[in-house]
Amino acid sequence: MQKGFQASIVSGLVVALVAAAPYSAAQTYPSKPVRVIVASGAGGGLDFVARQVATPLTETLGQSVVVDNRAGASGSIAAELTSQSAPDGYTLMFLSASLVVYGIVNQTTYDLQRDFTPVSQVAAAPYMLTVHPSLPVKTVKDLIAYAKSVPSKLNYASTGNASLAHLASELFSYNAGVGLVHIPYKGVGAALGDMLSGRVQMSFLSAGSVYSHVRTQKLKAIAIATPARAKMAPELPTMIESGMPGFVVTQWHGLMAPRATPRPVIDRLYREIVKAVQRPDVVSRLALDGTEGVASMPEEFGAFLKSERDQWAKVAKVANIKGD
Repeated sequence: MQKGFQASIVSGLVVALVAAAPYSAAQTYPSKPVRVIVASGAGGGLDFVARQVATPLTETLGQSVVVDNRAGASGSIAAELTSQSAPDGYTLMFLSASLVVYGIVNQTTYDLQRDFTPVSQVAAAPYMLTVHPSLPVKTVKDLIAYAKSVPSKLNYASTGNASLAHLASELFSYNAGVGLVHIPYKGVGAALGDMLSGRVQMSFLSAGSVYSHVRTQKLKAIAIATPARAKMAPELPTMIESGMPGFVVTQWHGLMAPRATPRPVIDRLYREIVKAVQRPDVVSRLALDGTEGVASMPEEFGAFLKSERDQWAKVAKVANIKGD
């Protein structure tokens, strides 16, 4: 009887210790540097935002937050690496909308909903509809009328097949009932080059990429794909105001952790993200790239990811967009 009682006590202690382990680890988190795998190469918009928040996170967490760029397959290489990492908060992933789109039209070894825990949507940059100044249009209505007058001759630039820019343009094409010719490029730089020269007539690209050219009148902005008018360009009507209900497209940036990362660790990271994007120096630097801090709660980010996947999956199906 005594032995059974003692065994029961020992067993109970083991269970309690195992259950307390994640909480105990979270209490001391972080006790070593944190690696943030960025799902893009250095110098791009995602990398820019990641580095803006890495510095304040280093200060508030008390440990180095190291940016590790893993470009390739629209961020899929970074996602695969992160999904295989220990769920302890020391390996995180900084991703953008491009990774969600990639997973819709390509087979992957991971699943963003199954294999990751959302931390926060960190920031977002709206998409802007621009045309070359030679195009005789001033509004979305004008653009639609012009496209209908030259059936399947108006072309648009994207940052690659099955990219967010590709899907956003196809969403516009479907809603407007017009045929457009897709010209894919390997990145925003190449796409902008041909937009500026007039070889390509229109595009949906992030506002941070194109607005400097709008200000110098090298490109003409028609509308912005935000729910309400944007602070960066309050004079510019939204796509919704322009007759496209629900037309919202953003190049967002977010932070995720491997599945089963302890909730206290997720909560700590979220709190520090909120502080980071509210810092005046971070706000001003993000604004230079046409980006605003968001800092959504983990559950909000999870719901947002699902809504993004649902929307772009429908567009890909209707437009018959396939992966490479």
